[in-house]
This record gives sequence, C-alpha cells and structure tokens, in this order.
Amino acid sequence: MQTIRIKTASTDGAPRARPGPGRDLTPLLAGAATAVAGAGALLALTDSASVLRGPLTLFFLLAAPAAAVAAALRGLDPFGRVLASVAGAVVLDMLVAQGMLAVHRWSVRGGVVAVAVLSSLVLLLATVRRSRGRTARRQGL
Repeated sequence: MQTIRIKTASTDGAPRARPGPGRDLTPLLAGAATAVAGAGALLALTDSASVLRGPLTLFFLLAAPAAAVAAALRGLDPFGRVLASVAGAVVLDMLVAQGMLAVHRWSVRGGVVAVAVLSSLVLLLATVRRSRGRTARRQGL
C-alpha cells in the first residue's frame, strides 16, 4: 500500500497567494483596458456619433503611450513606473498635437493614428532591446 505525501505550506514567513477566483485580477484588468482603448480608437477612426467616443478616445490617447513607456521602464519600482509612464504619455500626446498644429494638418483621426504608430514604435523598440539583452546574456557577452 502506498502513502500519498501532502506538501505542507512552507514556514518561511512569506505570505502566499491562495489560489481561487478573484486572487489575480491583473490579466483581466489589462484585457479590459485593452478592449476599452481599442473601442476608443475605433470610435474615433470611424467618426461615430456615440456619447462614449470622447471618453474612450481620451482613454486610448493616455493608455496606449503609457503602456508602451511602462514596458520600456521595466527596472523602476511600480509607483515610479506608473508616474513616469503617465507623464510620458502626456508628453507624447502634446508633441503629436503640437507637431500637427505646426504643419496645419490637425485632425482627430490623424492624431489617433500618429499616437498609435508612435506607441507601437516605442513598444517595438523596448521589445527588441529586451530580446537583444537576452541573446547577449546567453552568448556570454
């Protein structure tokens, strides 16, 4: 007859997250934020007359660059990372608006597209930099 050994919780004093519903909502909130931001960009690009167009587009204009900058700032503590990413998002939005006004090409669609392209570029550069660092460590450089 075999005995089944049950692993007991470690007694190192560190609190452990218990499994179960509602314990880790981060992926769910990230998915919801992505859906809301995508809906805002879609409403702005289709020139919808919805009441939600303004708030959702504003959320996209803040969330897309903030997420890209936050991905690039992996080494900071969480509060500093949030603060720097929101500030970077505001700066990117203001630079896009100022550039479009300077060349007399202001439009809502153009602004949303420009912010989306610049945010994607920042996110791509952060991803490439991170993957290049991994390959350099693997090669022993």
